[in-house]
Amino acid sequence: MSELIETDVVIVGAGPVGLFAVFELGLLDLRAHVIDILDRPGGQCAELYPEKPIYDIPGLPEVTGQDLTSNLLKQIAPFEPQFHFSTMVTALEKVEDGRFRVETDADEVFITKVIVIAAGGGSFQPKRPPVPEIELYEGTSVHYAVRKIEAFRGHDVVIVGGGDSALDWTLNLEPVAKSVTLVHRRPEFRAAPDSVKKMWALEKDGRVKFRMGQVTGLEGADGQLTKVILKGAEGEELLEAGRLLPFFGLTMKLGPIADWGLNLDQNLIAVDTEKFETSEPGIFAIGDINTYPGKLKLILSGFHEAALMSQAAKRIVSPGERIIFQYTTSSTSLQKKLKAA
Repeated sequence: MSELIETDVVIVGAGPVGLFAVFELGLLDLRAHVIDILDRPGGQCAELYPEKPIYDIPGLPEVTGQDLTSNLLKQIAPFEPQFHFSTMVTALEKVEDGRFRVETDADEVFITKVIVIAAGGGSFQPKRPPVPEIELYEGTSVHYAVRKIEAFRGHDVVIVGGGDSALDWTLNLEPVAKSVTLVHRRPEFRAAPDSVKKMWALEKDGRVKFRMGQVTGLEGADGQLTKVILKGAEGEELLEAGRLLPFFGLTMKLGPIADWGLNLDQNLIAVDTEKFETSEPGIFAIGDINTYPGKLKLILSGFHEAALMSQAAKRIVSPGERIIFQYTTSSTSLQKKLKAA
C-alpha cells in the first residue's frame, strides 16, 4: 500500500530556491513536503560545485554552494519541512475536490492544494555507465542512489566513482556490507579531502578495497548480480558483487514534468510575472526551470520568485483569509515562528 500524505504544498526540487520557498511559505503558515531525485539537499548548487565560491548572493560576498545550502537549511529549520530524497515524481493528476494527487517512485502519494516546481534546469538524473546490459540489473542489483541502507546489508558492494557520493557511500556502507570495493580510474578523487583520508585509512586496515580501472561487464542472472568485470592496467579482474553503485555524475532532464500538460518553451516552463504560476492553476514554477520576458537565471531571482509565489499559494490554500503583509524585523508573530531571540 502506498503511503498517503496530505500537505499544503509539495515542492519538487531541494535546491537553494526550493529551500527558500519553504521559508517564505512557512512565514504564511503553509506546510511543505520537498521531493528531490538527489540523495541530499542543495540541488545543482551543492552537487556540482559544493566548494566553488558564489559571489552574487546578497549580503554574502563569497559563499560556497555547500555553505549556502547549510545556511538555508538552518533558516528553514523552524518550519520543520519534510524531505523525500532519492525520489522522483512519477504521476500527477487533479482530483475531484480540486487538489492534486502526486505519486512518486518511492510508493508515496501526496494530496496537496499547491505544487511548486523548483527543479533547476530539470530533474537531475544519474548517468548510466556504458556497461552492456546494465539495465537488466537496475532496480534489483544496480542502484544509482542509496534509498535504504538495509538493502545493502550482508552484500558484496562495488562502488564506482571518484566524487563525494562514491566516497560517502564507501564510508557509510562499510559497517553493514559484507565487503565494499571502490573502483575509480585513478587514485585521485574529487571528493572532500577528509572523506578521501578516511577511505584510505579503511583500505589500509583491509576494511575496504580500492581497485583502479573501469567496469566493462556484469555477470549474473534474473536481475541478480554476482560479479563485476573490471578492466585495469594488468588486464581483467572479476570482483564479487551482489550490489553495484555507479556514480557517474548527473544529467539534466525535464523528466516526467514534461508530461504534466504545462506550457513549455524550449524545455522551460512558462509562467506569469505576478505570481509565477504556470498554465495550470495551483502549479507554480520558480528558479531556473521557468521562463518569462526578462528572465535572469540567478539564485537571487529565484528567491524573489519564491516570495511572490508564496503569497499566491496562501490564497489557494486559505481562500477568503485576510493576508496581512508583515516584516520579520518588526513582527513579533513572525519572530515567534522563527523562534528568534
